[in-house]
Amino acid sequence: MRRVRRLSRAGRRPLLAAGNSNGEIDMLAFTQHPGKPYLRLLVEHDDGMREFDYVAGSAQALKEPETQGWTVVGMRDDWLTVF
Repeated sequence: MRRVRRLSRAGRRPLLAAGNSNGEIDMLAFTQHPGKPYLRLLVEHDDGMREFDYVAGSAQALKEPETQGWTVVGMRDDWLTVF
């Protein structure tokens, strides 16, 4: 039922999804395509010097990348500039 509901809202399965919280877990999981390229990106807010440093609301999502194959980017180590 959830898959049907997602497809009716999205139209087609996306090739790219990005998020930064537990609320995006379903979206990131839904983006996986068997036999097609896709990118699931999780942004980790880990730079208290240039931006907010927080994991509240993303603790569960940060456990998923290893088992689900998501790409994690951290604001501290992966961006030279944070706006």
